Amino acid sequence: MTVMALGEVMDKDRIVGSGKQIKGAVKQVVGKAVGDAKLEAEGNADKIEGKVQNTVGGLKDTVKDALKGK
Repeated sequence: MTVMALGEVMDKDRIVGSGKQIKGAVKQVVGKAVGDAKLEAEGNADKIEGKVQNTVGGLKDTVKDALKGK
C-alpha cells in the first residue's frame, strides 16, 4: 500500500473497494451473530470483491504514477 501525497486522489476503485470490504465485514459479523449462514457468506463474498476491486485500483494508481515518472 502506498501513501498518497497531499492533494493526490486515489483511484475510485480503491475507494469503492474499501467500502465493499467494510460492508462485507459488517454483513459477515451480523450473519454470524444471528446464525444466518447465507448473510455471513454474502458478507465474505462482498469482502473478497472489495479486496479485488481495491487491488485493481492500486494497480491503476501504480501505472498512473509510473507514467507520470514518480
